[in-house]
Amino acid sequence: MRDRSVRADVAALALAVFSAQGCTGRDGTRQGASKPNVVIVLTDDQGYADVGVFGAQGFTTPNLDRMAGEGIQLTNFYVAAPICSPSRAALMTGSYPVRIGMNDVLMPASTTGLNPEEVTLAELLKSVGYATAAIGKWHLGDDPTFLPTRQGFDEYFGLPYSNDMTPLPLLEDDEVIEESPDLSQLTRRYTERAVDFITRNRRDPFFLYLAHSMPHVPIAASDDFKGKSLQGLYGDVIMEIDWSVGQILATLEELGIASNTLVVFASDNGPWLRYGNHAGSAVPLREGKWTTFDGGQRVPGIARWPDRIRTHSVSSEIVTTMDLFPTLAAITGAALPAAVIDGKNVLSLLEGTPGAVSPTDTLYFYLHAELQAVRRGRFKLHLPHSYETVEVTGADGDAGQDQTKDLPLSLFDLDSDPGETTDLSAGYPEVVSELTRAANAFDADVKSNARPAGHL
Repeated sequence: MRDRSVRADVAALALAVFSAQGCTGRDGTRQGASKPNVVIVLTDDQGYADVGVFGAQGFTTPNLDRMAGEGIQLTNFYVAAPICSPSRAALMTGSYPVRIGMNDVLMPASTTGLNPEEVTLAELLKSVGYATAAIGKWHLGDDPTFLPTRQGFDEYFGLPYSNDMTPLPLLEDDEVIEESPDLSQLTRRYTERAVDFITRNRRDPFFLYLAHSMPHVPIAASDDFKGKSLQGLYGDVIMEIDWSVGQILATLEELGIASNTLVVFASDNGPWLRYGNHAGSAVPLREGKWTTFDGGQRVPGIARWPDRIRTHSVSSEIVTTMDLFPTLAAITGAALPAAVIDGKNVLSLLEGTPGAVSPTDTLYFYLHAELQAVRRGRFKLHLPHSYETVEVTGADGDAGQDQTKDLPLSLFDLDSDPGETTDLSAGYPEVVSELTRAANAFDADVKSNARPAGHL
């Protein structure tokens, strides 16, 4: 394994830091430290069931399972879109993609991107003294105008979009340093950069956004992980991501800053099911990426913060990636922007405050600019829409075939039917009317007040 090479000097640094910190807590952090470090680990196309504690089959994720045991497992954790760019834009801004004009997957040389006028998580945290880094996949515009270094990040290392797009440059800040990098080495290289950033910024608050390119197709794993799992290459890839999380956690601990560091793990959307054995699983949820069924937007969510989050916590309350923006503002004392933010402060849920419930009353599900579903409490109403489902499953990196189906107005009880299989609309006409009114009102309001994407 590469543990030794990735963290070669961490132990020595940790000793020096520990000595310099004076009065320390149980793992070497300064007692009463006011601003926590923040690490967000985001994977690409990893399914709801692709983590051990969420039901993984054929491979193990001991580091993620440990992270969940030392923190909170979020079983109703949603992203704001079932596709890459819109989902990532929502994470960065705390706003529904339709509100900020980021409705579609961006392609190479796109003339649009995340509007630099939007306040990103990085800019929010920089305003209160954080060092910031983005490592991995960006996919919010590849023109220099839209790159991470123009959106609040001090440094960037990674791919500007998905690893199945061409040309495929590896960037250092806004400069191309390689063309068509070896995909099997990306997870390791991202991890090394992440460990280096944490180590360099250990004495001051930092925000690390580690956005793995895997397991988006084409998938690849380093020699250290090939053949590790019982599920073939896809399982190997997830096990290497789990190793990466383990390196981050170990580095935080060795540097004595783990207790005052909030680490969040999630995927950007559900699995791309048409790729068969090179895709993950969202079982027991319905469908996956490109759909607004829960398999497309409910993802494995885990948060660990030893100073504030109780161990072995599990919450079924609705939480979204958009909630991270106002939550981190509340934690750090950063001022929220004047623009409308859709996310809610969920700190009380993370901390396990007695009686805490989700501040999200209603959740809206968009594909592109089409509002397709709305959830309130246990009920999820799908408005009539078409969707793509797998007709022929691909294998070993080859894509299968999708077919288009039409879904009529349908009401599902997600508590008893997470697979969204049994339509209850005929039995709950008042719920259908209530949710339809809410959907129409929100859709009209958000679109009439939408902010534009960035344009060249």
